[in-house]
Amino acid sequence: MLHRKRLGLFSATAALALMTAAQVFAQSPVVATVGEEEITEADLTAAQAEIGGDFERVPEDQRRIAVLAALIDIKVLAQAAEEATLQDDAQIAATIDFLRDRTLHNAYFAREGVDTVTDEELRARYEQEIAAMEPPQEVRARHILLETEDQARTVIEELQNGADFAELATEKSTGPTAQNGGDLGFFADGQMVPPFSEAAFALEPGAITEEPVQTQFGWHVIKVEEKRQAEPPAYEQVQEQIRRAVLQEKYVGLVGEAREELGVTYVDPAVKQQMDDLKAKADAAAAEMRGGSSN
Repeated sequence: MLHRKRLGLFSATAALALMTAAQVFAQSPVVATVGEEEITEADLTAAQAEIGGDFERVPEDQRRIAVLAALIDIKVLAQAAEEATLQDDAQIAATIDFLRDRTLHNAYFAREGVDTVTDEELRARYEQEIAAMEPPQEVRARHILLETEDQARTVIEELQNGADFAELATEKSTGPTAQNGGDLGFFADGQMVPPFSEAAFALEPGAITEEPVQTQFGWHVIKVEEKRQAEPPAYEQVQEQIRRAVLQEKYVGLVGEAREELGVTYVDPAVKQQMDDLKAKADAAAAEMRGGSSN
């Protein structure tokens, strides 16, 4: 296949071609012939698009002729294969059909503009997502991490008797936030381990857990300082997520219209069931992507 051609596979013909100047190309649309088959400028342009990346180490002014040399090699062996009637092999014929279909698929995809999305489209989608989303709640909390439940209960009792939370955290907490009074800053639900998150979000600002909270890290005493609605993500943060979602929707819409017009029938019921399952998963993934673009 064209894209598998590599610089290391050059024939003597290709090596010789590299020593000539790029100006050897005439203005004629026919660049070369292999037997009775013509290689046109269109053929060469197609080859450059397909295998041009394999010649990045070739000087730019020689790259086009290097691609031509490789294309000639491909044409030579392709004609030899046809003389050997390899095209009659069922698997090879199926591969040729597939490559043709894929090329047409990609060309139609590009012609319909489904492979592009403008910044205006992205920003409009961003505003739509932001307007529809419910801002998640965040809390700012402090905690004191202790090794045993008894130690945690003793700390709770001290706090109930008027001790300062930040001072106790600095004095007794074994966690890395002890030096700043146990302050964890703001976090959203789900950012902490479940027992800790559940306990923190159940508290009102200024409140302290009445019971120690156990996690895999030890025993926690938690105080919530503030609650607020989280700011929506900046456009720059989610731009690529939105781009992927919009492109996916465009593609699905284009394919869906064509499927509906042409009709698709699965002969094997088992295959139909598998395709239905696959579609359900794809729909779920698309819905998750749409939701994730504004989270």
